[in-house]
Amino acid sequence: MTAKRDRLLTIIARREQWQDDLALVRRLHRDVVAAEDILSGATLEKEGQSVTNATVRERYAAWCAHVRARLTNETASETEQRCLKHFLHVTTNIEPRLFHCYDVAGLPRTNHDMEGFIRSVKTRYRRISGRKNWNRYLIRYGARVAFYEARARTGELGAMAETLRQVPAYRWRRARAAQTARQQEQLKHHRVRRRRDAFLADLEARWAALETGT
Repeated sequence: MTAKRDRLLTIIARREQWQDDLALVRRLHRDVVAAEDILSGATLEKEGQSVTNATVRERYAAWCAHVRARLTNETASETEQRCLKHFLHVTTNIEPRLFHCYDVAGLPRTNHDMEGFIRSVKTRYRRISGRKNWNRYLIRYGARVAFYEARARTGELGAMAETLRQVPAYRWRRARAAQTARQQEQLKHHRVRRRRDAFLADLEARWAALETGT
């Protein structure tokens, strides 16, 4: 019983030691949730107001002003002030691009869906090839990977094939040349990162050949 009591007292002591940190985390979490509710339009919808670029910007500016006022509060700890200042700094930097989605129909507020789609394409290729790195796959097939995956998920591959049959030959050759140029540029970046010495040696050899030719 003594050992259990001592262990319980130790746990309680640690909890009391972390109480201030836990309270800080809870306050900062509430701030993040409040900001998200404003930017998602949920706050304005609850109040029966229209969700537009102007209304969201105005409400978010008021919330930021309230947070800045907290920074002057002597009760705010150094850690809390640092976290709030960083949050305001980041959101202020992206503010010019933060409030354009509400007045444009179909424009997503975040790129989470796109990132999830790209991650799922990577996961699918890794399962097919057994490789972790999908750069070779991307360099070989380029943007067509995304088009194919998107159409495959919506069951529109047949319609896409029919549309491609109607593409004039000159447009097909032009698109293929553009794709080849993008692939070469991606391949060049890959060689610079992975095989820099060999890439530079090849580049110097080509320069020397040009100088000899002139």
